[in-house]
Order: sequence, then structure tokens, then C-alpha cells
Amino acid sequence: MRINQISFLFTVLFCCIAFNELHAVASPKKWDVITLSFKAKKMVEAPLKEEVWVAFENENGNILKVPAFYNGGKEWLVRFNPSDTGKWKYKVEAKNVALKPARGTIDVSAGETNSHGAIMVSEKNKKKFVYEDGTPYNALAFEADWLFALDAENEKDIPKTKELVSHIKDYNFNQVVMNVYAFDAGWGEKDKVKPENNYAKPVVFPFGGTNEKPDHSKLNIEFFKRLDRVINHLNEQGIISHLMIYVWNKKVNWPKPFSEEDNMFYEYVVKRYQGFPNLIWDVSKEALDYGMDDMSYITERIERLRKLDAYNRLVTVHDYNYCKMHPDKVDFIAIQQWSPNLHALTLDKWTRYPDQPVMNIEHGGYEKTMHSIFDGQYTDPIVCLDRNYQCIFAGAYSTYYWQNTSWYNVITNPFSLPEEQQPNFRYYKYLAEFMEAQNFGELVPDQYSFTPYALTNETDTCLLYVTGGMTSVNGHMTDSVLNGHQVSVTWFNPLTGTYEEAETYSFEDKVWLHLEIPQELKNKNAVVIFKKL
Repeated sequence: MRINQISFLFTVLFCCIAFNELHAVASPKKWDVITLSFKAKKMVEAPLKEEVWVAFENENGNILKVPAFYNGGKEWLVRFNPSDTGKWKYKVEAKNVALKPARGTIDVSAGETNSHGAIMVSEKNKKKFVYEDGTPYNALAFEADWLFALDAENEKDIPKTKELVSHIKDYNFNQVVMNVYAFDAGWGEKDKVKPENNYAKPVVFPFGGTNEKPDHSKLNIEFFKRLDRVINHLNEQGIISHLMIYVWNKKVNWPKPFSEEDNMFYEYVVKRYQGFPNLIWDVSKEALDYGMDDMSYITERIERLRKLDAYNRLVTVHDYNYCKMHPDKVDFIAIQQWSPNLHALTLDKWTRYPDQPVMNIEHGGYEKTMHSIFDGQYTDPIVCLDRNYQCIFAGAYSTYYWQNTSWYNVITNPFSLPEEQQPNFRYYKYLAEFMEAQNFGELVPDQYSFTPYALTNETDTCLLYVTGGMTSVNGHMTDSVLNGHQVSVTWFNPLTGTYEEAETYSFEDKVWLHLEIPQELKNKNAVVIFKKL
């Protein structure tokens, strides 16, 4: 056995012992997360200030230089996420730190893998997301700002995290919008929150000291080890972590922007988590709303991130004003649109940026079934669902909030509650199934005279979103792909996820649409699907 093979096997053995919750396997596949451990010959005085890189080179001569990160004691780690099979040689590059093993080889085997790779903007249609292997990614996000905190005090396992994530996955949400760290919020019916569900003011802190008395010159490495478990579990479940590095309205005692301590924290997060393929970077939640920074700061953060991120994960900013002024700095446009005319305003943003996806990260709908944490503008479950459909029919992606999981009040098993207090996650399971069944990655918004909101694949399919109160569906379809054709008619019920086929309809002799709504869908929101015969 060659020395480099022995080195790699030792590395894998160490990773399995020290990080058995992470994906370190003896026969790694493409897009697996491979965590390699390196030991310094001696303690380093200021390890967080040192630059350590690991250069990976495959048999085709492709080179990937990934920053390693300090993990406490004499240990550095690097996360390798190979996008190709075959043998990858690696070599440590460091000026002031002597690490071993300094070289090694990883054999990335072919065969089936559970991963589709990272999320990308589609080359074929720059308004859509796809996985690295080309599979469509119909983003449907779930806000859980305090996900990091559920098991942060549990050194052995993450049972609460797993419980909540199991429900997120079961109901087909495929993205979690979360903070690296949040502390508290100044709103909500806090007196009604049960202590076991209240994660405000967590004792854990990413810096030295506490949030009340911070020592920003140090990082709490244990905090990040425990956050690793959360990001990794999401990866194992096929869920994207939309990771907001900062948040300005959750009472976090952050270091001064641009300070040495601020840069240390920010760069450490980028180094530590970029190796996970299930990652979207978001510089900050509420990025420009609370006087902590300005646009130049956000721009500098993005540029700093891109220099460090070897994998080029997607980047956005939870602030439309920034995205509007600097669309060239972000990979997709994040909007926060609460207005009643949501579809029109979202469609305007979708049209304005022809080469970027649009995601409405907050549409003002915060479903409420128990006490109030933050009501926003809409709390009724069906109205909140309608807000999501308006986003979808404007070509954008959307996010769901339930008030008792989105912020500091977290009920990890919502279905243990009395039935009348349970959230309506099932509506979003139906929505996700609908997006997949209708090939949302190929649909674009359109509007015809007098018709409801429309989506079309521009070849043989047109969908209309029929909102409650319409007595019938009408409109001029002159410019539609259906003009001059016989079509099948299928109705979809968003509240049950069921389809009902109706009689065919002819556009051969006329382009004026008049279609009666089925009795069971009268005064309800529904979708009618037309397909050429």
C-alpha cells in the first residue's frame, strides 16, 4: 500500500471517529462531503489569522484550491466536495503552519449517489434553478431562523433538529432559510410561549464570552462544530440551507463592521461551510434596514466571500434595495413584497432581470394557528397559500412562514398539537407536487386579455390561476399556444392536491375563452390546466 493511500485511510478513520455525523466515507462518490483532518506539528499562536489552503488536482489537470479552517487544538479541517470522479491528489499550502499529512490522494468512485450536486442558475433558462447534474430545482423555502439553536446545547446529538427537519422534508419543502446566529426579537406574545419552545437568548454564542458580554477577538469553535451537524443533516435530507450570515434585527451583539473581528468571523463562516453542496449564501437578513451597514459594506462582503469560496455557491442578499442597485453582485434577486398586488409587483421584478431567478423571500404572509409571534400583513392559512401561488404564477420562487417555527418560538413537532392549532403544511406538499408535475422549470408567466394569471411552456400547455369569487373563466387567448387547437381541460385543487379532468375545449373557431368553474371549486382558488390534444 502506497504512503498516500495510508494517509487517506488514516484521514477517513479519524473523520469517522471525530465527526461521525458528517459524511466521510471510505469510497466517496461525486458531490459527497469529504472532511479531511490535518494536524499541526505545534500549537499556533493566532490560528484564525493564518491562511491554509488545500489544492486538489484530478487526472484531467483540473485544480480546486479550497481554504482550510481551524478546528481547535492543533487541528485544521478542509471540506472537499468533488464534482468529478477519479483520483484527486491534494497538497497543503500554508506559510506559517506545518500540517500533516501534507499530501494525499482521494479516489472518488463512480456509481449512484444520493446527491444532485449544488444549486445553480440554469444555463438553458437563466430564470430557473437547477442542480449541478441538471435536475430542476423548484425552490420552496421554509423559514426557521433559530434552527441552529435547537440542539446547540446537546453535545451528543441533534434530536430536536431532526424532528423538525423530518416534517419539513415530509411536506416537500426543499430549502430552509436560517441564520448562523440570532439572539432575540422585540416582538411577539412572549408570555404565551412555553419555556420548552422558547429559544430566545440562547446561551451559545459564536464568539468568546456571551452576547451580553462578548469577546469578539475569539471564536467559539464548539458553536460551529455543533452548527456543522445541522447543515450536514439538511444535506443528508436533500434540503438546501439558505444561510444568512448576519441578521440585524435579532439583537445580536455583532463586532463593528469592517473590523478585524468582523472579518475573522465572516471569513471563518465562508471557509467552514462552503464545502457543503446544499448551501446558498445570503450576506444578511434585513441587510439594510437597521442602520448596521450600507451598500458598500454588503458589496465588500460579497467580494470577500467570492475570493474565498472555491465552489462558487450562489449568493444573494435579503434586501431588494441592494439587489435592485447591484444585480450584478448577486446570483439571484431576493425580494420582500408585502403589497396586496403581489402578482403584478413580483412579475415586474421577474421581467426586470432577464438573466436571474427571482425569489420572494417574504411576501407578508405568516400563517398563525396559535399565539402571535409576528403577524406581518396576512395570517390566514389560505390567504398565505394564495400569496405563494401568486409568486409562482409570476415566475418566482417563494417562502413559507409558520409563526411557531420561523423565529424564537419553535415547536419541533407541530402535529403533536391539537388539530385546530396545527399548521397547514400539507398545502405546500401539494404545491411542491404541482410544480414538479407541471414542469415548473419550463414554465414562464404570461398574461392574456381578461384572463386570470397565466403560466405557459410556450409549446403546448397553459395554466390559469383562478381566484375565489370568479363565476367563470374568461378572456382573449389570441396570443396563446392554444389558439386554433383542441385542448384537454384539467382542474387542480390547491387545498386537496387533487386533479379533476373536464371535457375538452376547442380554440379552433374562436379565441374567446369562456369556461364554467366546477361546482366544488366555486368561490375557491384553483388552477385550470389546458394541454393541446
